[in-house]
Amino acid sequence: MDDVLGLLDRLFASDADQWTRDASTWWDRFYADRSKPVPFFVTKPDESLVSYLERGLLAPGRALDLGCGQGRNAIHLASLGFEVDAVDLSPVAVAWGEERAREVGADVRFHCGDAFTAGSALGRYDLVYDSGCLHHLPPHRRVSYRDLLDRVLAPGGHLALTCFAAGGVGSELPDEEFYREGRLHGGLAYTPGALRWIFSDLTEIEVRHMEEQPAGGPVFGVPFLLAALFRRPAGD
Repeated sequence: MDDVLGLLDRLFASDADQWTRDASTWWDRFYADRSKPVPFFVTKPDESLVSYLERGLLAPGRALDLGCGQGRNAIHLASLGFEVDAVDLSPVAVAWGEERAREVGADVRFHCGDAFTAGSALGRYDLVYDSGCLHHLPPHRRVSYRDLLDRVLAPGGHLALTCFAAGGVGSELPDEEFYREGRLHGGLAYTPGALRWIFSDLTEIEVRHMEEQPAGGPVFGVPFLLAALFRRPAGD
């Protein structure tokens, strides 16, 4: 299986996109200039995550932040009493996250590496949080994503994610077209129905568009992202 997945990965090896055999280098360049007008280069947590917590849909426990970037959501979770591991491919992003965590006194364990392997070595989690990782994976890596969840998400635990929504900035090409072109076109867009299908063995709590937030507000939200919350059955 690993050989097949690796073969499919190599179809994107010439892509000037986020998925290459040396993806950490691409993301290092992306995070190197902190002054770039990137929407999520902020210190605010996602409005959807804040909403789940305020409504009591999530409670403090062990949390894994996949593709954590500069750590804005991991730091927020830690501030509320979560025990947080945060994983990202980019050493530059991880260093930025560690710097921010020190500045605010947040206890977050940052790990630089592939979430598919690093996460499973860290145990089970009550919450797996993904703010923008899934939509940067080629279609065949959904298998790896689901396998990771099977290994790290505790029974009764929650998966919360944000991803490009269909009708927005992400690509809506059929899966096979990405392989024909060897490009991800900046990221894959998903419909609510597609997320329900991918995570059909999990219990849906909520799937919706993120609510747009004012630039000066305390949380981050843009309407071109979907926000989804699922729960693993307690007896699974």
